Amino acid sequence: MSSLSSDCTEVKDRYDTCFNKWYAEKFLKGDTTPACDELFKQYRECVWKAIHDRQLDTLIADATKGSVTGAASAAETSSL
Repeated sequence: MSSLSSDCTEVKDRYDTCFNKWYAEKFLKGDTTPACDELFKQYRECVWKAIHDRQLDTLIADATKGSVTGAASAAETSSL
């Protein structure tokens, strides 16, 4: 499956591969040590850049105003 932005698809694919391998080979065997954090951060940054570039960040902020989870989400996105 492709990403929100074609610029993010490569890092998404690398993260998906890493996560699926970690989940099958580690997590299901009891090892919960994170293995793909850096790839996830790269993917998240790319997606948030695409959201900002498409001016969707204001729509997200407006949609989450007034909700408990929305306040946390808005705070997280403003730090990017």
